[in-house]
Amino acid sequence: MNAKLKDNAEWGALSALPGNPMIWILIISELVVFGLALIGFMAMRFLKPEIFATGQAALDYWLGGLNTMFLITSGWCAARAVHARSRDQRQKARLWLGGAGMFGAAFLVVKLVEWSEKLSQGHDIAFDAFFTLFYLITGFHAAHVVMGLAILAIVGWWDSLENLKTGTAFWHMVDLIWLIIFPVIYLARGL
Repeated sequence: MNAKLKDNAEWGALSALPGNPMIWILIISELVVFGLALIGFMAMRFLKPEIFATGQAALDYWLGGLNTMFLITSGWCAARAVHARSRDQRQKARLWLGGAGMFGAAFLVVKLVEWSEKLSQGHDIAFDAFFTLFYLITGFHAAHVVMGLAILAIVGWWDSLENLKTGTAFWHMVDLIWLIIFPVIYLARGL
């Protein structure tokens, strides 16, 4: 039996997922961490509804929506990169990864603009419970975007199909988390 197949068979259900099974352990743990943070955010919103309503009203949901479009488009580019690499189109795959990276970088630029705007209005991390959690959750997510961009660059260089599937699995996790953060923090009011 091929050694790689034998190694993957030891991972059980994780073996059927794209990329290296270890990435799925990381993804699951990250989803748990973000899930707990968002549960904490919702619990605090329940306990301090006025503070959270005021905080959410101060956010620019258009910037959050723009960032959502950037990450969805970036994820689509990453998926196209895997598709191209599965057809042995290495240069095309690298171009798609570059596109994914550009949209990821655009996300970070918009996030920095948003944070700068909030800070100039006096809404820093210590302003109130809403902004403490806002900066912690969106900052932790932004750190994952930075890490994801580094991973996309690495798998663009060492571009085996397994590496691309592994790296883009992480990138899709970053997308998915934002698709949960955006409605919970920016849109869901008074829940």
